Amino acid sequence: MLAVVKAQHDENVFGKVGTSAAEFEKALTGKKVVDARQQGKYFWLVMSSPPHPLFHFGMAGWWKIRDLETAYYRPAKKEEPTWPPKYWKFTLETSDEPKSEHAFVDFRRFGRIRLVDCAAEEMRNMSPLKDNGPDPVADKDILTEEWLVQKLQSKHVPVKALLLDQANISGIGNWVGDELLYDAKIHPEQYSNTLSTAQMKQLHKSIHYVCSTAVNLLAESDRFPEEWLFKHRWGKGKKDASQLLPNGEKIKFVTVGGRTSAIVPSVQKKTGEVAADVKENDSSEEVEVDHEEEKGKRSKSTKRKAQKDEGEEDDGEDLSDKKARKKPSLPSGGKKRAVKNEVADIAQVNGSHSNAGNDTTKGQQTENEKTTTKSKTVRKPKASKSAANSTPKDDSSGRRRSTRVSTGAK
Repeated sequence: MLAVVKAQHDENVFGKVGTSAAEFEKALTGKKVVDARQQGKYFWLVMSSPPHPLFHFGMAGWWKIRDLETAYYRPAKKEEPTWPPKYWKFTLETSDEPKSEHAFVDFRRFGRIRLVDCAAEEMRNMSPLKDNGPDPVADKDILTEEWLVQKLQSKHVPVKALLLDQANISGIGNWVGDELLYDAKIHPEQYSNTLSTAQMKQLHKSIHYVCSTAVNLLAESDRFPEEWLFKHRWGKGKKDASQLLPNGEKIKFVTVGGRTSAIVPSVQKKTGEVAADVKENDSSEEVEVDHEEEKGKRSKSTKRKAQKDEGEEDDGEDLSDKKARKKPSLPSGGKKRAVKNEVADIAQVNGSHSNAGNDTTKGQQTENEKTTTKSKTVRKPKASKSAANSTPKDDSSGRRRSTRVSTGAK
C-alpha cells in the first residue's frame, strides 16, 4: 500500500494531459498497487480502485528506486546519492516492511503522467492506448505475418517511418527500428508497399526477434548480441570513433521521418521505389561518399545531394553560399561616387565614338585617363564578385563540406 505520495506540479508533465500534482497525490495515497502493465512506450500501475496512473517517460524520464541502482544514463561524474533525486516529479513510499521508496524523474520534461478513470481491464480500450497499434511483445496474436503484410501494402511511406508511427505498431523507437531493418536487410527509405513477399516475411520475423530479445534481456544493452548494430552505431560525430562493424562493413547515416537512421549500405540495398529526396541521388542503391577519392571530382550540387543522403542539415551551408555570392557592398559614400563615375564612363565611351578618326588634344587625353581610372575603381567590385564566387567553391564546397560528408557528423 502507498502510505506517502508526494508530487510537485509540472505544467508539461502533468498539465499538458489534464492532470495536476494534487490530483495525483489524492488518487494514489492509501491505495494498493495490484499490478504493473505495459503497451509499447506506455506503462501503468493497476490500483486497487480507479483511477490508474498511466506513464510515458518521454526522452529522459526514469523511474528510480531508493538504494537500488536503476540509472539508464551513467553520469559523467560520480554523483552523491540524494533523496528525493534531482528533477523528481513525484515520490512514492510503501507502508509494508521493508519500506520501498520510488521516484519519477524527468529533467527534459517530455514525460507525461495521466490518471485514467476506468476499470483495470478496460485500460487498453481508453485513449491514448486505444489509438496505438499492437505491441510486438504483448500482442503476438495480433501482429501476425498476414496483419503486417496488409499494413505495409496499404501505406505508401518509407518503411522506417511506418515502423516509428505508434498508430501502426506500439513500442518501436529509433534504434529498435534501425536494428530490425538491418536484421531484415531492408533499406529504411524504401516505400513500404514496394517490398517483396520475402522481404515482408523477413521483416515480420525481425520485428519479433529484436523486440522479444531486448525485452527478455531487460533492455540491458551489455547483454545484447555482439553482432547487433546497436553495439557499434554510437560513434556518429565523435572524433576517432569507428564507423565499422566487426566484419568491416561500413555504417552510414541518413534521415528518415526526421530521425537519424543508421544503416549498412552493403547489406540494406534499395530494391524498390524510395522517397523523393533520396531518389535524387540514386534510386537503386546507397550513395557511397569517399572523401579522398571524390575530392575535386564532385560538383557543388552533387555534394549537396550526397550530404542530404548522409542525413546532414545543409541549411547553414546554403546560407554561407548565399553570403559568399553576395555582391560586396561599397564603402560609405561609394554609391554617390559610383553614379558619378558611371556617368563619366558613359560620357567617355560616347566621346570616343564621336571623335573616332579625329586627333585628340592633350587635355582630352588627360581627362579620358582620369575618367578611365575612375571607371576601373567602379569595376573592382565586379572582380571581387568573381572572387567571392570562387571562394566557396574551394573552401565551403570543397574543404568544409567534403569533411562533413565523409565523417557523417551532424
